[in-house]
Amino acid sequence: MAEKDITEKNLEEWNDVFADIANVLMFDGEQVIKEDELEADTKSSMFKADGELHEQERDVSKFWKNGEIRISILGFENQTRQDRDMPLRVISYDGASYKQELLDKELKQKYPVATLVLYFGTGSRWTAPKNLYGCLNIPEKLKPFVSDYKINVFEIAWLDDETIEKFKSDFKIVAKYFQTKRLRKDYEGSKEEITHVDALLKMMSALTGDNSFEVAYNESNLKDKGGVTMCDVVEKIVNKGIEQGIEQGKEEIIRKMLDANFATEQQIADLLKISVSQVQKIAHRVPDMD
Repeated sequence: MAEKDITEKNLEEWNDVFADIANVLMFDGEQVIKEDELEADTKSSMFKADGELHEQERDVSKFWKNGEIRISILGFENQTRQDRDMPLRVISYDGASYKQELLDKELKQKYPVATLVLYFGTGSRWTAPKNLYGCLNIPEKLKPFVSDYKINVFEIAWLDDETIEKFKSDFKIVAKYFQTKRLRKDYEGSKEEITHVDALLKMMSALTGDNSFEVAYNESNLKDKGGVTMCDVVEKIVNKGIEQGIEQGKEEIIRKMLDANFATEQQIADLLKISVSQVQKIAHRVPDMD
């Protein structure tokens, strides 16, 4: 896979972030996986359906290596909503990875595959099936012949403070944000310096559907500042909101004054210390052409 532009790289694709997530969620913060032991996977695999080849792709996956020997392949799947078919999806990804192992004649030994489902929902806990049996209607007499398959779901918004503090990468910021959102508290940001600013804010935009963080960063001087924290970004968002509120307030005031013939456009311009054309623009009035 060609290396992506650094500004477009998914936050979880960074080895320090990937290792951090795995170490906290799988090993309770013990530094089992080192970032220099990770190698990018191609992520995509092919399957055949209706006589045609189709591509399926994990969100993020890495080879975990010890020297030249692959220990495992680890994959992340990000979910903002629950998916009842998630076990079927995971088993298809994992099965495709094992198939690639079978086809790789140069492999000295086979290695295990593990997938982590990262659930970012804040409205309710994960209640969708976590195993294959939960997705299927299996006759009792057939169950002994159908292998079950469990998936590993981690509810990020429900992580406790102690667990969140174990993260050492930018993912701590993500986890804290979703915990705060789930608790319906005001998010004030942290004073910890962000390592991968652009990737973090893009991920926040993708997961929340709200690009306020990214826009505030791109439209401010933070890019030139260095040492950016979420406190800085939140401050920019708040200031922008205040500015927008003032502009909306101006618009309402100007319209009411004009509609009530309380003042002329010139008087309003003098009062607000702006030009007549600005008054007309704010009030969405088209000046007379006479």
